[in-house]
Amino acid sequence: MRKRHGTRRPAGALLAFAVASGLLLAGCSGTSDGSRASDGAYGHKRGGPAPLPAPDRGPGGDERYEGEGDSREADPERDLVSTFALDVDTASYGYARRTLAEGRLPDPATVRPEEFVNSFRQEYERPGGDGFTVTVDGARTDEDGWSLVRVGLATRSAAPGGERPPAALTFVVDTSGSMAEPGRLDLARKSLAAMTDRLRDDDSVALVTFSDEAETVLPMTRLGGNRDEVHDAVDRLEPDRSTNLGAGVEAGYETAVEGLREGATNRVVLVSDALANTGETDADAILERISRSRRAHGITLFGVGVGSDYGDALMERLADRGDGHTVYVSGEEDAREVFGERLPRAVELTARDAKAQVAFDPATVAEFRLVGYDNRRVADDDFRDDRVDGGEVGPGHTVTALYAVRTLPRSRLRPGGGTPSGIGGHLVTATVRWLDPDTRAPHEETGGMETDDLGDSVWTADRGLALTATAAYFADALRSSGHRHSALPGAPELGELSERAAELAEWTEDEDVRDLAEAIRTADRLS
Repeated sequence: MRKRHGTRRPAGALLAFAVASGLLLAGCSGTSDGSRASDGAYGHKRGGPAPLPAPDRGPGGDERYEGEGDSREADPERDLVSTFALDVDTASYGYARRTLAEGRLPDPATVRPEEFVNSFRQEYERPGGDGFTVTVDGARTDEDGWSLVRVGLATRSAAPGGERPPAALTFVVDTSGSMAEPGRLDLARKSLAAMTDRLRDDDSVALVTFSDEAETVLPMTRLGGNRDEVHDAVDRLEPDRSTNLGAGVEAGYETAVEGLREGATNRVVLVSDALANTGETDADAILERISRSRRAHGITLFGVGVGSDYGDALMERLADRGDGHTVYVSGEEDAREVFGERLPRAVELTARDAKAQVAFDPATVAEFRLVGYDNRRVADDDFRDDRVDGGEVGPGHTVTALYAVRTLPRSRLRPGGGTPSGIGGHLVTATVRWLDPDTRAPHEETGGMETDDLGDSVWTADRGLALTATAAYFADALRSSGHRHSALPGAPELGELSERAAELAEWTEDEDVRDLAEAIRTADRLS
């Protein structure tokens, strides 16, 4: 039974629809069952002594971390504490690769370095239960006095064999004219049909479409015994007119609330090029209209971006404010990877409102720069204020934050800040705080490292740190003037960076790293 809210039907989106369900059901970015932590890492386990408190702020306050400042700017006030909401989005990197493949450099405004960094699998140690492990490592750059320090957070692996809570997924699919690229709807239908066949009988699916109005073409429907009905709804999808994204999101949440399932993971999945041109087009205004449903029922928003022209900023902001994530899907290869290789095995959240606070020791550190997370900064004093939004994270996730850190020269080391040689001393303490998804009880985990644990060079560091540095240098170069030189310390030119990426790909035999090396080569040529 169709319920009209205000438009109708989709297109290339559907490819993403299927992909969405994959990433959606599993988590995006950096999934791995790796079991290795860095040598310099340590952590507090729940059930043991109380976790280390997040250190007090240094002088100068925390104004730099409120709002959306440029992460490449050094902080002159020597505020050595960094606080941010966790983020596992990867859409920025996927869209940049698509743009480069089409022979264009990406708009610097669409380049978010943390999404480049979090697009690659990391082999952090994982916890035995819910919560996080904290891994900290680092190495020196080619610029004197500067190092890159990596803070890695990991949740437990997804349960094998489909052992997970049921899913109640409301797909909100853009069916506007801009989605009707040749061949995309056919591929989308195939992907959606494959997803329908792979979900379990106790999972539920609803389908909302939107163009100039929004329409519920399938209410929340249990798949067991109803797969033919779902396939029929998919087969009827077709492109239509303009893009009233606000109406689509509002109708999607209304449908999700009507079909809410206790004990299930309830999510709205928005599949769109996010080129809103009708009705409400502001992310905050759109989400304000459905904020009650979002907060009262814990329904999260998962954004899947598609199309060569893509409203990246709007989709990313919607996902951030909707307690969700974004991913970008460029074609059949992405769909095949998700459904053939990374089909998710879990839908539940393991952490709500997760935040990280990273405190550098003033006895050894002169300044730092957080790479990316520009619009995820949180005031330091709000770290333990659980009313302040953080990030939602599921099983199988890893989150990486990279810092450029300038250590104090030997002549300026403070008492207790190092050995007579000026090398040793504490460098950093990292704390992650999150709420239990069911009880809302807060938990923390802490890790850190000493200056002695800094490697000699990021280029001879282990695979994970070298790859993180490569991705970060690439992203920073793309949003720097001229697109050839990164503003991060010790950055090579793009030509040299592509060679390092190629060597890393050969070493790791990782196809994703090969793709990164090719993207860097393309950017160097286009520059």
